Parts: sequence; C-alpha cells; structure tokens
Amino acid sequence: MPSDAIEIHGGNRIAVARRLGCAPARLLDASASLVPFGPPAGLRRSLRRALDGGAASPLRDYPERGYAALRGVIAAHHGLPADWVLPGNGAAELFTWAARDAAGAGCSLLGAPGFADYGRALACWGGSSERQALPLRWDDRFPAPFPDPPAGDVLWICNPHNPTGQLWSRASLEPLLERFALVIADEAFLPLVPGGEAQSLVPLLYRFPNLVVIRSLTKLFAIAGLRLGYALASPERLARWGCWRDPWPVNALAALAGEALLGDRPGHARWSARVERWVAREGAWLRERLAAVPDLVPMPSATNFLLVRGERQGRPLDLEPLRRGLEERHRILLRDCRSFEGLGSGWLRIALLDRPSHRRLLRALHHQVGRRPRAT
Repeated sequence: MPSDAIEIHGGNRIAVARRLGCAPARLLDASASLVPFGPPAGLRRSLRRALDGGAASPLRDYPERGYAALRGVIAAHHGLPADWVLPGNGAAELFTWAARDAAGAGCSLLGAPGFADYGRALACWGGSSERQALPLRWDDRFPAPFPDPPAGDVLWICNPHNPTGQLWSRASLEPLLERFALVIADEAFLPLVPGGEAQSLVPLLYRFPNLVVIRSLTKLFAIAGLRLGYALASPERLARWGCWRDPWPVNALAALAGEALLGDRPGHARWSARVERWVAREGAWLRERLAAVPDLVPMPSATNFLLVRGERQGRPLDLEPLRRGLEERHRILLRDCRSFEGLGSGWLRIALLDRPSHRRLLRALHHQVGRRPRAT
C-alpha cells in the first residue's frame, strides 16, 4: 500500500490542500463521485432554519433513538414497512454490521476489483473472504449479466459496480439469492443511473430474508459531510444490528436532511430526473473526449464516474505520474485506483463534474500528456 494511503479513498480535498499548501477551493475534485450541483436548495434552507431555531433547534436535544420520522420517509420511499429500515452513519457504518453477520455466516465472496471498505468491515470481525475476479473489459450494453460467481457462503454485490461503472441486471442477480446464505447488495450509486431503479434488488426483500440492500444519500445529494445512509432488510436482522451499535449513530442534522430529501416526493423526483439527465449527457460527452487523449482508454460506465486505463502501443501504462502531475501542477484530483485490488497504478477513476470543469480537466490532461516523453 502506498505511503499516502490515507488519501487513496478520494474526496480528501482538505488533506491534499494542506499538503500542497493551497486553499481547498482551488482544487478541482474529480476523485469523489458526488453530484456537482448539490446539495439541493431546499435542504440548505431546512438546515438554516434548524440552526436558527434557538431552543426549538434539533441541535439542543438528543436525536430520537428510534429515528421514527426518518425511517418513515425512507420506508414510504421504497414502499416498505418502517421496521424494514435502519438509518446509519453513512453506508460505511452499515457495512460494519453487515460484515458482522457475514463473518458468522461463513466465507465472503468479494468482487475484484472492488470497494476496499467491504474488506475493512470484515476485518473488524475476523471474517474470511475470497476474491471473485471481475472482467476488466466490457462493452456499453447495460444492464449486463453478473459474472457467475464461484461457490461461497456470502456474496457482496456492488450495483452499479465501483470502480468499473458496470450495471448488473436484476435478472442475473436474483438466482444468486437462492445460492448464498447471505447477499449484501451495495446500491449506493444506483439512484444516479438513468433507469437504474429497474435493476434494484429492493423488490425482492420480502421473498429473500437473506438479502440486505444498503443505500447512501451521499452521492445523489452531495452531502458526504453529513454521513447518511440506510439498510433495508428483514426486521429481525435490523433489530439485531440495532442492539450492536452505539446510541444515536445518526446526528440530528443528518436525520433532518434525510426527512427533508426523501419526504418531499415531487422534489425528489425532479432532482433525480435532473441527476439522471446529467449522468447521461456528461458521461457520454466526457468519455468521447477522454478517448481522444493519447494513452487513455475510458471504459463504458452506467453511472457518474469513468474508469480509465493507461495504454501505449497496446501495452499497459503507469498513470501515477499523470495523476500526480494533474494534482501538483493543475490542482486537479483524480481517484487513485491502487486501493482497488486488481487495478493498480495503470488505472484512474474520474468523477463526472459540470461542463466547465470537464473542459478544465481536458486541457490539463492534454498539457500533461504533452510533457511526457514519448516511446521511441
């Protein structure tokens, strides 16, 4: 693991700005895959009212232990009873409890490449795991069938997949619920995918008590700092998780944000439609132009980031000098992929931003590529 591993996750603008000796606002962050035009104005107004509420402010009191209001709006959003919902301090906290169940159920099968936090969560409980090698070449026909996994006890699925951006079909995932004792589906990016909800496993929860679906509000609404996610699963499983965790894992402002964002159904629908249009428009635009940058091969993606591999004359190319050059000379951050098993320094992940930011990125990329010595 590189010495700067603490920054590999992405979205570390403050830490990188401190290291570079510049203000965080000077950095263009394409390392964290968040909607660039959030958070929504209605949410900002709700939070300001809460902060100005004096004695009536939610900051004064402890959060309500059962999070009844928040669970109610999440449940209504998905058409589930409230006891099928457990809010969490971001998806990361919920992975920890899912991993505790997984460690007790047997060996976990983790996709490679894949999000390192699943392994982090399993390590908390001494859980065992094996890797399922996922393809690193694919076309743009989404949704795609999930690659047939080997035998195992617990299957972790990321849909759409991070870091590749592949969207798996529900039809290919449903049979796996019969094969594994526990299936944990990370659908953090699914609400951003145009038409993505049609591939969600949420409608299968009633039929399969071995299924857990974990969602995040971070990406869709650009509220990573508030730390808010939720798990959907059988009430018995979630009640057990609730006994394990610390009291008040979701702070009052985060709970208020969730109630405001998911409780406003028309507003949520408008926002989601806007996000899906942005992903479709900017993803296609940026991928086409990245393909024109020498030595870069952007892969097809269904969601709001692009995985890019380095290739020169048909051979893999180390992209770490390019990433560092963009950071140090142009103040642009891309996602270091060395923390994704099976990728390494020959890959970068680029979050979708707005059009002016994409133009700035492309200018910087062409400038940096022009500085590199060419093979003779």
